[in-house]
Amino acid sequence: MDGVLSQEEISALLAKDQGSADKSTDSSTGILSDSDKDAIGEVANISMGTAATTLSSLVNRKVEISTPVVDMAQWEDVVAAYERPCVFIRIAYTVGLDGTNLLVLKENDVKVITDLMMGGDGTNTDVELGELHLSAISEAMNQMMGSSATSLSSMLNKTIDISPPVADLIDLQDTEDEGEIEKFLTGEFVKISFKMEIGDLVDSEIMQLYPVSFAQEMCTSITKNMGPETSTESSAALAPEPAPQPAEQPMMAQPTAGMGQQMMNQQPMMAQPMMTQPVNVQQAQFQAFTNDLNPAFQSENIDLIMDVPLEVTVELGRTSKSIQDILDFAPGTIIELNKIAGEPIDVLVNGKYVAKGEVVVIEESYGIRITDIVK
Repeated sequence: MDGVLSQEEISALLAKDQGSADKSTDSSTGILSDSDKDAIGEVANISMGTAATTLSSLVNRKVEISTPVVDMAQWEDVVAAYERPCVFIRIAYTVGLDGTNLLVLKENDVKVITDLMMGGDGTNTDVELGELHLSAISEAMNQMMGSSATSLSSMLNKTIDISPPVADLIDLQDTEDEGEIEKFLTGEFVKISFKMEIGDLVDSEIMQLYPVSFAQEMCTSITKNMGPETSTESSAALAPEPAPQPAEQPMMAQPTAGMGQQMMNQQPMMAQPMMTQPVNVQQAQFQAFTNDLNPAFQSENIDLIMDVPLEVTVELGRTSKSIQDILDFAPGTIIELNKIAGEPIDVLVNGKYVAKGEVVVIEESYGIRITDIVK
């Protein structure tokens, strides 16, 4: 070789340099620092801890969520971690933060949670995941993330609100374009992993996916919120201690000649016993009250409240149903009440039981005939 590079070799070197430049540019933008990851992890730990408390009250089981692990990830990492179809819950922030994040739950975990919410024991997981399960888990996430947003508001010192979450069942193996789920999944994003335990029924992992821009906005909000406190503490630490004021105690301790003479003159008077004079003690006299009130006065007082409206309610009967029974309601469903046919019904005034009666028909309207007054 004569040391001269061919055109193919020059093109290959230029392409290699361009690829290295692009790679360094990608790594310099969108990558969170370790301190940013720690801040996001702390926020997620507090907010998801509040969400776990809310979920525990919904399923009536002890719910434990571990300390989160924050990593940068790509779509292939999510597919590798969740082989079976899973539920993606889309949570959009409407106030305080601008962005969307995804909560990823395994299909079986969703079945356990929804079965517990509907009054089951969490073992009815052989059924196919349908719209009923997705609606139930959406409502659970709405309450969980609502409480999480409240905690986030306190932490960031500003109002945070979300829109109602939307749940979808997605088979990761059949998803060819992850951008159809969320656009930020096509690139690198933030993955927050939690270990979730629900009694002895669930021991699994859930994931929360953030776009990098959303994570950076959250870090900025945390920095701004902590800034004034830090500067205040720093200024307080650096501020010099105020110089001590000249003590005025000697001036106060030295009485003037006039005051000293006056105190000396008063001491013999204070030492002399005071002369007591006889006190006239009499028994207290009270006016006797009788029950004979003026009828006109009574009528006037009652007239003051005659025009106050009260709500009269006629209660046909009561019963209690589980969430599963209520979700099965449909046109034609018959609900059995605790009253026997022909038994007098209750009349309530402002929610207080005052009378019994029977149903009558007045022209085209229902009415009630009072049969007994409750005293």
